[in-house]
Amino acid sequence: MSSVVTLKPTAKIRSSAFDPARAATSVLCIDVGRGRLRFLVQDERRRGSYLEDYTFPSLLTDHALTDVLPDVLRDHLVLSAAPWQEIRIGVNSASFTLVPKPLFRKEYAGSYLALMRGNPLPAHEFAHAYTHEDEGFLSVFNLEHPLADYFAGVFPLQSLTFVHQTGALIQATADLARNTLTAHNVWLYFDDEFVTVICRESQQLRYCNRFGFRNVQDLSYYVLYVLDELKLLPETANVILYGEITPFAESYTSLSRFLPNLLFGHTPPGLSLVREFDDLPEHRYLSLFGLSLLSE
Repeated sequence: MSSVVTLKPTAKIRSSAFDPARAATSVLCIDVGRGRLRFLVQDERRRGSYLEDYTFPSLLTDHALTDVLPDVLRDHLVLSAAPWQEIRIGVNSASFTLVPKPLFRKEYAGSYLALMRGNPLPAHEFAHAYTHEDEGFLSVFNLEHPLADYFAGVFPLQSLTFVHQTGALIQATADLARNTLTAHNVWLYFDDEFVTVICRESQQLRYCNRFGFRNVQDLSYYVLYVLDELKLLPETANVILYGEITPFAESYTSLSRFLPNLLFGHTPPGLSLVREFDDLPEHRYLSLFGLSLLSE
């Protein structure tokens, strides 16, 4: 049964030039997970011109996403526009793995995930793959049949590109790395009780993984462990923060004790945004912004 709670965005950015009637020349990027939904529209000039951010209240997080999403998408002025030139959907699902392109076989996609998870996918999920052409590998992740079918019903006869959240972050950090002077860069992306750690060396992806943590002690341990594995010194490592973290967060205070070069990130330079986005925290929406860079 669908919920009856009326959901309103916690953040909304709209350009005065935005026109939903121009959907056919615009790209729609949707970032979705159990706790939230975000979307960004790129207009015909590939500028980010519209953004909305929804956080689902705790009484809804126990529901399936397909029960909650209709409360946002139903009769939405922007999301009901059609057809779109392109639709990209970033999924924050539980499992992902990266497979080198020469080793990938489509028929074994589920086996790759089962090996990583330690158990096979349940019947309501399937393995989906997205190819990172410039990186030379594929991201394989679990996607729920009901969620994929739901979006296919909302956007009928339109091509949908599904990407794992880490895939969007990989794309965003590739853009960031092209515009940095340091050889080694580590990005931390925070999302609820998870942190995604990505490291690039001379722009090449060297490490990508996600950790769940219950307290800041666990968080600090995981980050320092990864730095040690990468043979990077905490006192000199260039670590950039994105996602759900602020300078006042306990997680930031804990990490700053060990990482003197801790910085909050900026909008990827490859992404153009209209001036209405100027007051938006630049570090918060990296996974959503990464979706907008998939064609770069």
